[in-house]
Amino acid sequence: MASITETARQFFTACEAGKGWAACRAYCRPGATFTAQAEPLGEVRTLEQYADWMQGLLKILPDGRYELKSFATDTERKNVVACATFIGTHTGPGGPPPTGKTTRSDYVYVMQFEGDKITHMTKVWNAGWALKELGWA
Repeated sequence: MASITETARQFFTACEAGKGWAACRAYCRPGATFTAQAEPLGEVRTLEQYADWMQGLLKILPDGRYELKSFATDTERKNVVACATFIGTHTGPGGPPPTGKTTRSDYVYVMQFEGDKITHMTKVWNAGWALKELGWA
């Protein structure tokens, strides 16, 4: 059985690469939930929806990538926290016409575990900042 740290790392890598739910589901419990206090994600309630949202975002920002700042496991609370900066330039199709603008947007994932699978994830992200940098707001 993989540790929650390794499971979280594999999920994070697949999700941030825009591989969608097909690649992320193996690391999650069925029906895993999602929350974020960020307007673009207001209707996203499951990790399946979020993984697919990230897949779509990386079509709009095809050079999208992350710089990992911290990755920590809290065994007492059964969660793993990832802190990163997302970098991407709007050059792809979808959404508003391409602006050619780039964002460097900090975010945090808190991945909550039940056993060896993610059951819930919270994303902490200042979406307004990213949208302004990309010229979408």
